Amino acid sequence: MPALPPPFAVDLRSDTVTHPTQAMRQAMAQAPLGDDGLEGDPTVRALEETAAALLGKPAGLFVVSGTMGNLLAVLAHARGPGEVLAGAGSHLLNAERAGAALAGQHYRGLPDPGGRLDPQALAEAIDPRPTGRCPTALIALENTHNAAGGSVLSAADMGAVHALARRHGVPLHTDGARLFNAAVALGVPAATLAAATDTLSICLSKGLSAPVGAVLLGPADFIARARALRRVLGGTLRQAGVIAAAGVVALQQMVERLADDHRRARALHAGLCALDPAWCDTRPPATNLLRVRVGADSAAAQHWEAALAAHGVGVRAAGAGWLRLVTHRHIDEAGVAQALTAFAAVREARMGR
Repeated sequence: MPALPPPFAVDLRSDTVTHPTQAMRQAMAQAPLGDDGLEGDPTVRALEETAAALLGKPAGLFVVSGTMGNLLAVLAHARGPGEVLAGAGSHLLNAERAGAALAGQHYRGLPDPGGRLDPQALAEAIDPRPTGRCPTALIALENTHNAAGGSVLSAADMGAVHALARRHGVPLHTDGARLFNAAVALGVPAATLAAATDTLSICLSKGLSAPVGAVLLGPADFIARARALRRVLGGTLRQAGVIAAAGVVALQQMVERLADDHRRARALHAGLCALDPAWCDTRPPATNLLRVRVGADSAAAQHWEAALAAHGVGVRAAGAGWLRLVTHRHIDEAGVAQALTAFAAVREARMGR
């Protein structure tokens, strides 16, 4: 059966549209296999050990998605009913909060301007005492921050929250779906950021280009609880080495090249600012995500999404008048130029109405 053609010539909807590399496909075809729910799959174990060593954590657990990883973190940290404090704009709160029903936790959003939890609001919200109200069970960060346009938390930013959490005896979990983007943007090892959180999840199927999967990382006893809970959620993976092999290649070969995605995001931003300064934040994107303001309401964003699609460029409407664009390894200089040409054409058509 022939492969389906790509939906867009230039697909900026997400870095999740990336396809596995030839090296990944070869590794998948040759991966040693076992039963991950019985004696274990050797390639899954290799992925978990590789991720743990790279991030400086004692243990890792392969899961099907970052959402599963974050939910397992909440479940494994929980010790009875409690409250999870997360940024009001975080992915965990806005896209994953249905998991609160499974976790028996209440999710509360705190101000997170620019993707950073407001320190005063966080300090006032933490209360781990077992009183009649929900005690604070967990604090969650996101790095990079999706809704804030891929903004980056430094090790100092994360460390300040970590220190506050420790003073209150509350664990800190980081949704690190794009943590490697943050590390590359900062010019530091990813382990430097991972050291400033108790647990974290990383995604393999975004800019790192693996076809599926994420890894949850933390202390060995925490990972043991999460592994048991993964079974409860139906997440036992059997001969998962066929996909874990791509994750090993992703971690070994695909991290440093994320700088190319960041560079192309900056080029796209510069070109859009030249077309219409009102579209963009004056600051260039920190990583591979950028937000473009094309109107005042959701209808305007949806119109632009459809109009750009007609020109072969895929973007996503992201709220009242905003578009979200994400660069990745399938976006080269020619793709940036084609996207800018499409934006110019749609702008001209709208101005001529």
